[in-house]
Amino acid sequence: MAADKGCIRRLQKEFKQLCKEPPPNIKAKPSPDQILEWHYVLEGSAGTAFEGGVYWGKVIFPKDYPFKAPSIRMVTPNGRFAPNAKICMSMTDFHPETWNPMWSVASILTGLLSFMNDDVLTSGSVSSTAAEKKQLAAVSLEWNLKSPIFKKLFPEYVEESERRKERQRAEELRERSRKESGQSGTQQGAPQDSRSKQGLPLWAGAAIGCVLLGIILLPVLTLDFAPPVK
Repeated sequence: MAADKGCIRRLQKEFKQLCKEPPPNIKAKPSPDQILEWHYVLEGSAGTAFEGGVYWGKVIFPKDYPFKAPSIRMVTPNGRFAPNAKICMSMTDFHPETWNPMWSVASILTGLLSFMNDDVLTSGSVSSTAAEKKQLAAVSLEWNLKSPIFKKLFPEYVEESERRKERQRAEELRERSRKESGQSGTQQGAPQDSRSKQGLPLWAGAAIGCVLLGIILLPVLTLDFAPPVK
């Protein structure tokens, strides 16, 4: 499907603006061979069940954009939207009556990120627990990296994956070192505890016994046994 010239100019302008001033936690760029298909990445908002997640999706524009609304899909399993299903939002072709040509890719994806943190069920959404969302967030980046197109369009996340692995390895080494240090301390302390539970040495016990015996017999030894005077 060939895009109108006005559509191409608009999308090129938006892409330049996104590169210059990207919205927080959002990246987007057109496919190398199709300007009407854009790929985006949303990074999960801090303090939510999506924190740490990297969510990849697509925006498909009509040839006469911006006069008609695009459709949005999320590819990465996330627990909020069904993978590859069209998402119902006021900024998509689900609601052409509410579409505003002044909206841009940046505003659409900002709205999607906000909507992702909501619990409202709509077409294209799914229900899941916070624990399930966190589990999917933890594996989302590695899931995305299985796709050649994702790695080609967003090579920075290949590097991010390596940094995360390095942090994880460092954390595992610290935890292992902590456990080994704790075990070593326990083993070193064990003989001392054992000695503390043993009785006094025999010679010390004998000496103490003699002292106590002397104290007991002292009054007896000092008695006057001389016969009484008649």
